[in-house]
Order: sequence, then C-alpha cells, then structure tokens
Amino acid sequence: MGKWLYEDVAGQIAQQIEDSVYSPGDRLPGIRKLSQQFGVSLATAVEACQLLEDRGIIRARPRSGFYVQEPDAAPVEWRKPESTEDGPTLVTGQARVLELIRQYGDPALLPLGTAVPDPELLPLTALDRCIGHARRVHRNRVAGYDFPPGDESLRVQIARRMADAGCHISPDDVVITSGCQEAISLSLRAVANPGDVIAIESPTFYGILQAIESQGMRALELPTEPGGGIHPETLESAIERWPIQACVAMPNYGNPLGHLASNERKEATVRLLADNGIPLIEDDIYGELGFSGDRPWAAKAWDTDGGVLYCSSFSKTLGTGMRIGWAVPGRFRDQLTYLKYATNQAAPTLQTLALARFLDQGGYDRYLRRIRRIYQRQVNRVARGIQEHFPRGTRVSRPRGGFVLWVELPEHANTLNLQQHALEEGISIAPGPLFSSTERFQRYLRVNCGVADADRVDAAIARLGRLTRKRG
Repeated sequence: MGKWLYEDVAGQIAQQIEDSVYSPGDRLPGIRKLSQQFGVSLATAVEACQLLEDRGIIRARPRSGFYVQEPDAAPVEWRKPESTEDGPTLVTGQARVLELIRQYGDPALLPLGTAVPDPELLPLTALDRCIGHARRVHRNRVAGYDFPPGDESLRVQIARRMADAGCHISPDDVVITSGCQEAISLSLRAVANPGDVIAIESPTFYGILQAIESQGMRALELPTEPGGGIHPETLESAIERWPIQACVAMPNYGNPLGHLASNERKEATVRLLADNGIPLIEDDIYGELGFSGDRPWAAKAWDTDGGVLYCSSFSKTLGTGMRIGWAVPGRFRDQLTYLKYATNQAAPTLQTLALARFLDQGGYDRYLRRIRRIYQRQVNRVARGIQEHFPRGTRVSRPRGGFVLWVELPEHANTLNLQQHALEEGISIAPGPLFSSTERFQRYLRVNCGVADADRVDAAIARLGRLTRKRG
C-alpha cells in the first residue's frame, strides 16, 4: 500500500508539471508542504520526490529543495551555425519540402514533421457557426470577389489586435492575403528583384527559403541565437560586407528555434536596417502563442519610416485551412496591393467574413489562453521524452512560445537518414537541412508538438529515440 501511495503522489505531481502548474526551473513546495497538500506522511512525500528525480522529472538542489527539470542545454551552450563566410547563395534542396508536405496528408503517419495545429485543438464549432452566418447574411457577397486590400470588417479587427503588438495602425494599412506565406512572398517581390541578396535567420522556416528560391533571389544566412534571434552586431557586419536588399526575420517565437528577441534587440535591428535603407520583412505568425500569456511587441512597433513589412496569419491559431493572412507593408502598401491583385486577384470571401465575425464575438482571446497552456504542456512533455529516450549529448531548444522543438543530435547523426527510418515506423519528422539554404544542420531536426494525441506522441518519441541510438 505504501508503494502505491508514493507512486500515486508522484503521478499527481507529474501531472501538475504536465499541466504547467510548475514550469521548468520552478521550485516545488517543500516536503512538509507536499505532505500536507496530499495528506501523506513526510516519508511518503520524500519517496514520491525521489521517484520523480529518478525519472528525470525533477532534480534536488542541496539545502534548497526539488526543482522541475529543465532541458539539458541552455541556449548559450548551443554551438552557433556556420558563419556568413560562404556569402549569399541560391537556395537548394527545397524539393524535399514537397516530400514532407505529402507525408502530412498520409493518415498512416504521425505528423511530427509539419508545424500544423491538430484540428482537435481548434475552435471548429464556433468557426462553423460563423461560416454559416456569413453564408446566410452575406449570401451575395460570398459569391463575389474580395478584392485587395480585403474586407474592411476583418481589417478593422486586425488593426485592433495589432495594438497588443505595439502597432497602432489604421485598417487602411492592412492588406488581406491568402496566408502568411503569400504575405512574405508578396513582400519580397515588393522590395527586391531576382538575384538580390536577402538576409535571413539561420536556421529559418523553410517556407521563407522557398519564397526566396521562387523569386530567384539569394539567401544570406546569419547565425541566430536560440535565446534571442540575430544579434544586431552580426547583422551590421553582414551589411558592411554584402549588398543586402532586404532582411526576413521572425523575432517572436521564431520557427524552428522558438526564440524571442528582446525589445531592445528588436528596436536596434529596426533602426540599423532603417539607417541603411534596408526593408525588414517580419514574420509574426507565432506572435500570439507565447507561453507567458503576454503578447510580445512586434518589431513593427519601432517602425518610423514604413520600412517594416509585417506579415502574419491565423493559420497557427485557427487552422491552416482558413488560408487568411495579412500584411502591413508600410510604405510598400501600394506595390504589395497591386502584386496581390496580379497574383490571384482576391482573398477568399467566405473565410474573411467568417473570421471577422469570430474575432468580433470576443471568444478568440479566451481560446488563445487555453491553447497556449496546451502547447506549453505538450512542448514540455515532448522535451522530457526526448531527454529520456534520445542518446546522451542530445540537446533540445527551450521555446518561449509556439509548438515546435529544435533538436540537436550528437556528432555524426544524419537526420535525412533518420527521416527515412522514421517513415518506416509511421512517423514523419522534419530534418534539419530543410531549414537552411545550403542544407546545413545535418544532425538537427524539428519536432511538431501540436498533435493532440499525447500518448501516441510519447510512443513515437520513444521509437525515434531507439532509431537515433541505432541508426541516427
């Protein structure tokens, strides 16, 4: 009975950690307090904590107590990516992304590769009601085009929300797009031409690389710190050396690192680029998914000359199928509006009207509070699983928001090979070379933590760990 009791207490504490009652690095209540909370003896409380320590969930500090275990590697310990000595390059190897996308559509595969939120986590019932309302009330409008800059009611809602990101804009500043990817592509076309040099974070989201590749532009990878993105000094050095035409960055919970740049770094970056006449294309698609609950300011908040082209969408919060994004392109508004029309004429009318109503009803913030907690819990759970099952020397990112993890495997690992073995086990992963213009990061991978079935994910992480030890 005693053994069952301390295991039960340990399980309840582990569940509290899973539910983010206690986050990595937090101190647990003292032994006496735990015994009172769970109505058990001091000895049982001690045994429960020792069991959690044995499992790697908590750790003891002499004369201090028990603390929730943190990922193995602190961001400052990570080795930086290769320098910019190679200079700007044409993007290569992105055909592999199409393989990853095809894998997402295979129901036999667990989608740990694509960064797509699980439909089970989305407010689909509420969205369905809004879609039905749009069909009934705006029947004639739904049958027609929603020409650029897009539906005014949605642009009003977006302008209101962007105030939380420190951006006080007019609805007239907003251009509705078919997702964030299109906003980025249009922004690149508005500010640069084929052959131009585009500075990017390294590693970076492969969609940004594809946008650069499709325009015939060249990418200049800049080392990105897991704790805060590109350092302004790194950017300044690159500007002095290379003819940079534009910069693309994700300062808020960047994909794949999950980093969050400080306000000071955002401001310094915006000013540095403005002083050199270089536009900044800001991808803020994860900006509303921070674990702290506080919405960080966008770099756009420090834009005083219209040189920041802000891009985002509802794909990571309300589902990829909506295909509604937007740009706030500053002084490039007219160019981007024209390019939007020339590319596909209009945004999907039904979705824009439905989203405008959904945002106006006021349930979006309540939903965001819930989904942030879920993503934080799942990110922590997957990180612990990687610590438990992957080889010694594996390092895991510490994202401040979003729902992906960036994993560094020990020397000589090859995640392109691991991807093929994982597919045989029914698991899709995103190998590191996809996040580089020149296929760097051979021993890195990105893991999607936005899958609702936690038990299935746990089992998949254990299988990946075995594969990594055996063949990685």
